[in-house]
Order: sequence, then structure tokens, then C-alpha cells
Amino acid sequence: MGLMSSTDSLVEWLVESSESEGKVRLTDVPTLRLILEKTIGDDRLSHSEKLVLRDLIWDQKPDETRLAVLRRAAFDLVAERIDDLDQRERLEWLHDLVELLTPRRESAGKVRETHPQVLFSPRDACAERICAMIQGSEQKMDLCVFTITDNRLTEAVVKAHQRGLKVRLITDDLKSEDLGSDIEQIAASGVPVKIDRSPFHMHHKFAIFDEKTVITGSYNWTRNAANENQENILVTHDERIVRPFSGEFERLWARLEPL
Repeated sequence: MGLMSSTDSLVEWLVESSESEGKVRLTDVPTLRLILEKTIGDDRLSHSEKLVLRDLIWDQKPDETRLAVLRRAAFDLVAERIDDLDQRERLEWLHDLVELLTPRRESAGKVRETHPQVLFSPRDACAERICAMIQGSEQKMDLCVFTITDNRLTEAVVKAHQRGLKVRLITDDLKSEDLGSDIEQIAASGVPVKIDRSPFHMHHKFAIFDEKTVITGSYNWTRNAANENQENILVTHDERIVRPFSGEFERLWARLEPL
């Protein structure tokens, strides 16, 4: 995850936590409360914070008890900032009503976990979203990208490999020789890399995480894509989409040559 605006306190905290601890997990009430405190500091939930917070919550597959604790903590944080007793009572009424209207986990969980997500750069935090997926992976990552020059993504990939994930990378032979390309650095870290070695481009931009999630779209893994270009990424857990992407990766991996 990379540099964010000063208002994105949750994202900044996650960067620091992931660098020091390797992975952030919603393990206890104090941690849940701390995460919420990071978002309420400026009295607004930014778009980037909302995306990261949503993924933190639902990627952990929380049970109904954990969700209830999180809702309670959120209301308590707001109540602590309200001095008027009548306003606090109205907020408590709202909390009770939200609890009453919240579906049980059995009916709501699956829909939320499989809901696709679309981001557009430079408006949305695409690089940060990709980094979050890399840091959240538990077993393997298959990356098939035209080029990598964004050091934030390179560092996330290398760290994932160093913490024991099975990482494979397919990229374009010509782009790997560009000034600023991080492909050689990634290969030197021990990540297996294959390239197409042809006059044509390996122009894909997709990544598969734990064989369950795909990120794809026009987005190149570069600083220009993050900060300047008009790009997009789609994040989906839909097996009907993940499966053919996995098949295409395996087809290319078997056909292409090592760097």
C-alpha cells in the first residue's frame, strides 16, 4: 500500500501495521475499536478508507457476534463525542433499530463476500487496493502483468514471497528491459518469472489470489497508472470468472520461458 492523503488515517495505519506485523487481523475488540478510531478522527469516512475497511471486515469472514461488536463500537465512538443527553438517547435508539434491521449472517454474508468491486484511477486508490490483496493473501499469488514499475507493488510482492507465499509472475519481455522496471528485482528475490520472448506483447493485467479472487482491468502496475492515467480495475470473487483466468495463467505458464 502506498502514500495516501493525510485524511486517510486508516490506510496510513494499515501501512505501518502491515510493515511491522506482516498482516493485520481483526482479532479482538480493542483492535476493532482502534481501526474505527482511525477513520473517525477527521469526522469523515473517505472513499479509500471505506474500501479498505470493507475488505478488512469481510475478508476475515466475521461471525454475527463480531459484526455486532463492531457496530456497537462504532456507535460508542460517536456517543463519546456527543455531550447532549437527548442526542445520545436518539443515537442509542438508532443503534437498536440498526440491530433489529440487520440480517443474520446466514442470509447476508455470502452476498457481501462475493460482491464485485470496481475502482478507477487516479480517483480511487488502485495501487493501495492491489497491495491490500497481496498482503491479505495466505497461500499463493499468480500475477500476469504487462509491466511493474511501482515500487510499492514490487515491495509487496517481494514481501509476500519472503513470508512464504507461492508467487509466480508472467510479464512482457520487452517491458521487463525498460528503465525503471522492477522485474529483475522481483526475479532476484526468488520469485519465479516467465516472459513471452516474442515481437508481440504479453499485454495482460490480471492477478489471482489464493485461487479465489481476481483483479483485472486496464490498470498497469506503474506510478503513472496510479497518479496520472485514466485506468480501471475490477475485483471479483466470482468462481465463474476466477476459473478461466486461472486456466489462462496455467496455459501461459506452461508455454512461456523463464526470465
